[in-house]
Amino acid sequence: MIIKDNEFVDLQTPTGAMRTHIFRPAAPGKYPGVLMFSEIFQITGPIRRTAAMLAGHGFVVACPEIYHELEPLGSVLAYDEEGTTRGNAHKTAKPVSAYDSDARAVLDYLKTLDYCTGRLGAMGICVGGHLAFRAAMNPDVLATTCFYATDIHKKSLGLGMNDNSLDRVGEIKGELLHIWGRQDPHIPLEGRNLLKARLEEVGARFTWHEVNGQHAFMRDEGPRYDPALALQCWTLLLELFHRRLGYGDLSTQAEATPVESRH
Repeated sequence: MIIKDNEFVDLQTPTGAMRTHIFRPAAPGKYPGVLMFSEIFQITGPIRRTAAMLAGHGFVVACPEIYHELEPLGSVLAYDEEGTTRGNAHKTAKPVSAYDSDARAVLDYLKTLDYCTGRLGAMGICVGGHLAFRAAMNPDVLATTCFYATDIHKKSLGLGMNDNSLDRVGEIKGELLHIWGRQDPHIPLEGRNLLKARLEEVGARFTWHEVNGQHAFMRDEGPRYDPALALQCWTLLLELFHRRLGYGDLSTQAEATPVESRH
């Protein structure tokens, strides 16, 4: 599908205005909504391309700036030592409750859009994988994909570095897809096993994939990108989201409007 990728909205949250970037099919019709969380660097080129890929498969994708309280709206951190240090510092400077209210604000916004069906999913990468995991605790989130979600096993997200994500696993009622890189030093085997055991304990509905990849193997920029693995993981993600969220309600007007057609 041809998409629109230059839209954003500044949503009001309990902790201030949050810029949220929207990627969606250009063709008329209604599509499922996906809340997509970025890495610590916010809405970078690779994150925009990831959101565009998802939108091109028939989803309305909303990407919030996760550090809107800490950086000017529209800020993007660089994939370098300075950006990494700044992003990691921000990760533990923001209360977990603020991350949760951000997620709720985006989910509520998606439901108001006349081009969204109201069937909602979440996804995230790195710290965004953890944020998507927490977003899945909202009962209206039907499917969630987490790529190498950091800090769940350490309970170290947010101000005070003592989050309750593991404790709240039982609140997740939708279906989960977890994808991990076995060579990722940020989430070692014991950390992955801890989370998997907790999911099993509460009877969560989930699938679990560990691949031979490094941290950030999905990011289409830099030395750790693995295109072959990324393609496999896209197949897994799209199967889950189309099965649980649907394909939307594409208007017949699409075929009569060449500029906004499916292809």
